[in-house]
Amino acid sequence: MKDELICGLHAVLAALKANASDIDGVWVSNERQDARIASVLEAAKNANVKIHRVPRAALDRMSDEVPHQGVIARRLSAPSMVENNLSDFLENLPKDPLLLILDGVQDPHNLGACLRVADAAGAHAVVVPRDRAAPLSAVARRAAAGAAESIPLYQVTNLARALDDIKEAGLWLVGTAADTEQDVFQADFKAPTALVLGGEGDGMRRLT
Repeated sequence: MKDELICGLHAVLAALKANASDIDGVWVSNERQDARIASVLEAAKNANVKIHRVPRAALDRMSDEVPHQGVIARRLSAPSMVENNLSDFLENLPKDPLLLILDGVQDPHNLGACLRVADAAGAHAVVVPRDRAAPLSAVARRAAAGAAESIPLYQVTNLARALDDIKEAGLWLVGTAADTEQDVFQADFKAPTALVLGGEGDGMRRLT
C-alpha cells in the first residue's frame, strides 16, 4: 500500500466524513478563507486531523496537475475490494439490488462520473475489471465528487465469470448500446438489475 492523495472540496469532505481515521493530514491553500473551505476545516478539526496551511503552489506540486480547488487530503490507501468481497456482497444482497458494471472504462474522469451517477441513482455497488480499466485514482475520486467514499467499488479478475455469479444471485443483466431503440430512462429497473456499460471506444466486449 502507499499514501493516496484526495483532491478537491467534495472528495476531501466526503473522505473526512466517511473514513476520517484513515486521513493523516489535510493541506489547504492559505489563499482560501471562504465558507466552503471552512466546512472542510471544521470536519478536519472535529476528526482531529492535522491541518497544514500552505501556498497554492505547494498544492499544485502535490497534486501533479490534478485540480484541487485549494485542498488536498492524504491517507493510507486501503486494499482494493476483490472478487471474494463481491461474492460476500452477492450472498447478502439488499432488497431490490441495483448494480452498475463497467466493462473497460479507461478514462478516470469517466470512472468518477459513473460512480457519481450510480451513487445518485441509488445503486448499491459498482463492478469493474482489474485489468484494462481506469484505476480509482485522485482524478477519478475528484470526478466522483465524494461518491467514491459512499458506494462500494469491486474489482474482479474475470468479468465474464463475475457476470455469471451475478446472474446466479438472481439479478437481471441489462446491456447498453448507443443504437438501441429504448432509452435507459424508459426502462424498468424495479427488478434486481445489473446495468452493464461498455468502454469508451468499442463498447461491451464480446464475452460480456
